[in-house]
Amino acid sequence: MTGTRVAVAGTFGPLHDGHRNLLGTALKYADEGLIVGLTSDAFARASRTREIPSFEDRRAALETAIADLDDWGREVEIRRLTTEHGIVTDEPDIDALVVSPETAPELAAINETRRERGFDPIEGIVAPYVLAADGERISSTRIVRGEIDEHGRIRE
Repeated sequence: MTGTRVAVAGTFGPLHDGHRNLLGTALKYADEGLIVGLTSDAFARASRTREIPSFEDRRAALETAIADLDDWGREVEIRRLTTEHGIVTDEPDIDALVVSPETAPELAAINETRRERGFDPIEGIVAPYVLAADGERISSTRIVRGEIDEHGRIRE
């Protein structure tokens, strides 16, 4: 896949190896640039009861992770995401969206909205889950609960 403008979105807080896998996958395919949709504080907190790092802290962690992962020198833009599908349904020139297995089913609704707006559908690139040492997937919720660290190591 060449000539591809890619998007990826999330709360990314706290950042962990599962997020790094999503970002690395997005960077791999984003030869025409990457848009990272980072949920606003209000949007992130509306669907969660756990503590969420501030937008600024999450953005800084994302910038560091992207710099570490970007072996291609991609053009990357981090944007504030205020609605569930905002960026990918509003911009016609996005070609692909990197998703997790959990969010892959949302592609149908995204592409339906894009079609209604006269945009081409986007391709879904599914990045597999990264598993913790216990075989369960790494998640920010598990990290906040103190079950695992950002790399999936079990905490005692």
